[in-house]
Amino acid sequence: MDEAYTYALLMVRSVEGERSLKHVQIREYVRELIRNESPGAAAPSERELVQKFSVARATVRQALDTLVSEGLLVRIPGRGTFVARPRRTPSPVLGFSEEMARRGMQASSETLLLGREKAGPTIARALCLEEGAAVVHWRRLRRGAGVPICIEDVYLDETILPGLLDRVTPTSLYAELERRKLRPSWVDDTFRADVANIEEATLLGLSVGVPVLRRQRKSVAGDRFVEVCRSVYRADRYALHLQLGPS
Repeated sequence: MDEAYTYALLMVRSVEGERSLKHVQIREYVRELIRNESPGAAAPSERELVQKFSVARATVRQALDTLVSEGLLVRIPGRGTFVARPRRTPSPVLGFSEEMARRGMQASSETLLLGREKAGPTIARALCLEEGAAVVHWRRLRRGAGVPICIEDVYLDETILPGLLDRVTPTSLYAELERRKLRPSWVDDTFRADVANIEEATLLGLSVGVPVLRRQRKSVAGDRFVEVCRSVYRADRYALHLQLGPS
């Protein structure tokens, strides 16, 4: 048994409620293994970890996904998984209302759906839950200065947000998460171009087939995945702003 593996076991045993989670054991093993490695160094492959821990590939992938989301690892298609470069100071994590305020617009929302659902495989994996676990699904039409800007489908881990469905619908998700000391400390956003379907076009006041921008967000507070959000934005009302520089 090597030193990193022993350290991983001790880390897991010291975290209440995580002793039986195999993906946590793998995550902490890899975290310790790469602690002093230089950026670009190869991380253990999924195959190696499957063999070492005698688990399913999905369990290993879940552990590595967390480290990728934390910015410790980076995946390069066709090559493998490597130690990432240290992150630079990130931009602040903003909710829709805060983002609209920065653009000089008053935000408003219309709840289209709010209820409890069973997590499908994609949502369960993103939130590190078992498939079929209870999640809160909150679907809203978001407006800026009274104009429809986007449709949001938010999925939340109900176990860390008890009573959310028993109180008046909050006007701001991030304000509610902050009240519970679960405001996201960082997020992982993926954007892609697409076209509006019939339902989206109707809600956003567009013609079917008009270009839209889709975003998928995973949010983390501390070491907990708290939110998965799927949004579709009007391309004529929303622009993505990035600041890039030398690596």
